[in-house]
Amino acid sequence: MKKILTTPIKDEDLADLNIGDVVYLTGRLVTCRDVAHRRLIEQGRELPVNLEGGAIFHAGPIVRKKEDGQYEMVSIGPTTSMRMEKFERQFIEKTGVKLIVGKGGMGPETAAGCQEFKAVHAIFPGGCAVLAATKVEEIEGAEWLDLGMPETLWINRVKVFGPLIISIDTKGNNLIQQNKAEFQAKKAPVLERISKELSFIR
Repeated sequence: MKKILTTPIKDEDLADLNIGDVVYLTGRLVTCRDVAHRRLIEQGRELPVNLEGGAIFHAGPIVRKKEDGQYEMVSIGPTTSMRMEKFERQFIEKTGVKLIVGKGGMGPETAAGCQEFKAVHAIFPGGCAVLAATKVEEIEGAEWLDLGMPETLWINRVKVFGPLIISIDTKGNNLIQQNKAEFQAKKAPVLERISKELSFIR
């Protein structure tokens, strides 16, 4: 059975989630990346959208304006989450956001923020930007349009948006960091064996 998170997300909705779990999102998903994070954390500007219990997507979408003045989502692919690492812990604390979606993993600061303030980070598979756009039922609004299309805060209503792979849970576990440690441990004996077999090369 699909695990679906619905905004506003509560702490108890996330308590049983573990790294590697797959979830989907229904409700509101706001695109929010580098400059929006910088405005909030470095410039101390208030976000023009309430993210309490909400979900953000590290994404730079392609959006088309229709004849009636409304917007429609053409493509919405994730951007590299690690770019937001230095801001994310404070971002979680200041906004009350509960679900952060992006590409790739995040580091120890974000993991600490997720543990401290009960939030999760999830990975959306790369290469599925057009598919993701089909899960956007409506663009309900747009803030900070002065930033240009990729950096604008696009407020989307989504239904069963995913799959989203939990990479940091509320216990502070970090899937990508754990995988790296395991890969490094497996790599050492293999390298040793290879180097013995190739020792004749000088």
